[in-house]
Amino acid sequence: MFKFIKMAPADPILGLSEIYDNDVREDKINLGIGVYIHKNNNAPILNSVKKAEEWLLKHETSKNYLNIEGMQTFNTATQDLLFQDIHHQVIVPKQYMNTVQTPGGTGALRIAAEFIISNTNTKRIWISSPSWINHKNIFLAAGLEIHTYPYYDDITDTLNFDELYSSLKNIQSNDIVLFHGCCHNPTGIDLNAEQWEIISDLSIKNKWLPLFDIAYQGFSCGIKEDLKGLYIFCKKNIELIVCNSYSKNFGLYNERIGACTIVTNNTKKTTHILSQLRAIIRANYSNPPAHGASIVSLILNNKILKYEWETELNNMRMHINNIRKLFFYTLQKNNNNKKDFSFINNQTGMFAYLNLNTDQVIKLRKEFGIYLVGSGRINLAGITNENVNRVCQSIINVL
Repeated sequence: MFKFIKMAPADPILGLSEIYDNDVREDKINLGIGVYIHKNNNAPILNSVKKAEEWLLKHETSKNYLNIEGMQTFNTATQDLLFQDIHHQVIVPKQYMNTVQTPGGTGALRIAAEFIISNTNTKRIWISSPSWINHKNIFLAAGLEIHTYPYYDDITDTLNFDELYSSLKNIQSNDIVLFHGCCHNPTGIDLNAEQWEIISDLSIKNKWLPLFDIAYQGFSCGIKEDLKGLYIFCKKNIELIVCNSYSKNFGLYNERIGACTIVTNNTKKTTHILSQLRAIIRANYSNPPAHGASIVSLILNNKILKYEWETELNNMRMHINNIRKLFFYTLQKNNNNKKDFSFINNQTGMFAYLNLNTDQVIKLRKEFGIYLVGSGRINLAGITNENVNRVCQSIINVL
C-alpha cells in the first residue's frame, strides 16, 4: 500500500532549522524561524512563566481531561485580553462570543477553517501577498480556495494600500478575508487606524467576513495598542473570527497554546456555534492539553504575575526595537548610503523584511552561513551587537 508514496517537500521555515543544525560552521547565524531568542540562541523562559509553573507543580491535583472547548478560566482570560481596551472598556459583550482553546495559533486557524467549511456556504479565503507561509497550507488542507490580495510594494518597500483596497472591494459577499492583527508576517508593515476604518466599512458594504490572525500581540506598540484594527472592526462588524497565539508573547512555543474566538450578535447563534466547534474539536484531537492553558490562565488572573508578564513583554519589545535601530544604522553605514534602508524603521515586530530573492537568500546561506527564510524575512532577535556588522556586510554583498 505504501509503495508509491512520494517524498513531501520540506517545510520552508522549520526545514530551514534542520539545514542550520547540520551546518558545521561555528560562526553560522540563524535569522530564520520566528522565535524570540537570547544570545545563546535559546528561547528564554519568562520569570512569570516559571513562577506560574512552580505554583502549578505544588497545587495541581488532577490530570483529568479538559472539556472539549478547553479550560474555562483560560478562555475567559483570552476574551478579556482580546476584547477589553486599555481603559478596561468591553469591546464585545461575552454573551456574543465563543472562545475555544486550541493547540497553538495554527490549531486555532485550522479549527476556524473547518468551522467555515462545515457550517457556511463559503469556499474562498483571501490572504495577503505575501503572508505567513503556513496560511496557505492550513486553509487548503481544510478545503478552502486560496486567493490573494496585494499588500507589499516591492519598489517603495511600503504598504500598497491603493491596490489592497482595489482588490478587496471586488471580493464577493460571504468570502473570508484574513488580516494580521499586528506585526504583519513577513513584512512587519501594518495598516494605520484610518486604513483599518476604510477596510472595515468595505467589509460591511460588501458582506465578507473578517478573520484576524493575532500571533504577535504586544510586540508592536503594546498589548492593547496592537489591537486597534480588531477594535475598529468590532465596533461595526457584527460577525468576525479571531485566532490568537501565546507562543510569542508568553514564550510558550512548545506548549502549543492558542485560541479561536467567534463573534456574532445573537445569543442563540453563539450556542449553535459552540456546539459545532465542539464537534470539530472532538473529531480532531478530542480535547486540548492543559499545561500551557494553566500557565496563561494563572498569569492573566493574578495581578502580580500579570504585571510581571507585562513588564517582561515590554522588555522584549524594547529589545527588538533597539535591535531594529541598530540593524538599520549598521546597514546604512556599511552601505555608504548607496541604498536607503529607512523603510526598516517603518516595520514593526520581530521581523525586518528586505524582499530578497531566492538566489540572494541561498548565497547568504552558502557563502556567509547566514540563514533566512526564502522571502528575505529576518528575525531581529537573532541579531546581536557581536554579529550585526557581519550580518549587514553579508547582506550588502548579495544585493
